Amino acid sequence: MPLVEDVKDPQGARVAATDQVNGAAYWKKTSGLMWTVLAIWFVAGFGIHFFAPALNPIHVLGFPLGFYFAAQGSLIIFVVGLFWFAKRQNEIDEEFGVQED
Repeated sequence: MPLVEDVKDPQGARVAATDQVNGAAYWKKTSGLMWTVLAIWFVAGFGIHFFAPALNPIHVLGFPLGFYFAAQGSLIIFVVGLFWFAKRQNEIDEEFGVQED
């Protein structure tokens, strides 16, 4: 059942009406995805930096490993996370029939 269906308003014009049950399920999945991504970003943004001093005795390409992870690892996680979020949100949109054309 699609999330949005065509109905007519009192003047006879076609408008979109949202089914409340599907709307709640859609929002639950979308907000769950949002909180998952925010948790991953929090860990990548702060967690890596928290453990950086313990990793600094190890060197990669002349840089301390903690510094390298903080500088490169968190950025890589952010970019991969953006693509994953967009893909997953499109899947949710298709499931509820509100995808973009």
